[in-house]
Amino acid sequence: MKRIKGYKLERLLRNELKNKSFRREYDSLAEEFQLAEEVIKLRIKKNMSQKELAGIVGTSQPAVAQ
Repeated sequence: MKRIKGYKLERLLRNELKNKSFRREYDSLAEEFQLAEEVIKLRIKKNMSQKELAGIVGTSQPAVAQ
């Protein structure tokens, strides 16, 4: 898990999920998170850069990164 200034993102997320409004928003984005994860996995499996994927789908690399 990636660390930000020595703080595990997993721990940060676990703490934030205790907040009901954060949990509601997080849960509402579950499908988007799943789709993004699949795109990342497939892009890596195909050994494709974000820039290459952007060219195929007709957008910019920063848009793919987001």
